[in-house]
Amino acid sequence: MPARLDHTIVRSRDRFAAARFLTGLIDAPEPKPFGPFASVPLENGVTLDYLDDDAPRIVPQHLAFLVAEDEFDAIFGRIQERGLPYWADPHHHEPQRINHHFGGRGVYIDDPDGHSIEFITHTYVID
Repeated sequence: MPARLDHTIVRSRDRFAAARFLTGLIDAPEPKPFGPFASVPLENGVTLDYLDDDAPRIVPQHLAFLVAEDEFDAIFGRIQERGLPYWADPHHHEPQRINHHFGGRGVYIDDPDGHSIEFITHTYVID
């Protein structure tokens, strides 16, 4: 069987608040407690397991989600309704814009812990 991602740990100041931030944007069920984690199951069987971390600095991660066009519209609408800052690029050079890479649409936001969350409607083409 080829290797596939099963789960990843996302460190946060408040695991349930961070997990709820994401589930609120993607309109997913409430995160489930699983040991020391707040677990967010995703459509493809991968889980994001949020873990409390009291380190002086949380190292930011990049989490990219491929979504359908109608899902993008709904997520982007929630971002705008909440007045969240967003960018067309990961370096925050194009504020309050989305991108149109590879014939799709994309947007970047930061979660409360500084993790970069990207929503795209078309996967990036790598030659």
